[in-house]
Amino acid sequence: MNKNRSAIDKLDEFSEGTVIGLSIKALIAVGMTIATIVSMWFALQADIEEAKELPKPAISRTEFELKDELVQKAILDTEKSVEEIKESLNKIDQRLYELQRK
Repeated sequence: MNKNRSAIDKLDEFSEGTVIGLSIKALIAVGMTIATIVSMWFALQADIEEAKELPKPAISRTEFELKDELVQKAILDTEKSVEEIKESLNKIDQRLYELQRK
């Protein structure tokens, strides 16, 4: 308990005149890290502003028609698959019914 108390007392001793031992390498590393983060922030902001000014891509009529056709084909294929599954299910139901009657 005394050790904890002395650590808390030491925290109270920090003031404007407190000297913290940091090496030159550590200070340079901290400075470079801060500079890197700040430069990345400004680069990101510049990219965002540039993207705001770029024209929006226009969807051509041909592209729209091709996508629409693709969606319609996918729907029809899915419908065919569902019908095949229904037929299979009906056959299975019929076979189960026949097996239960025996």
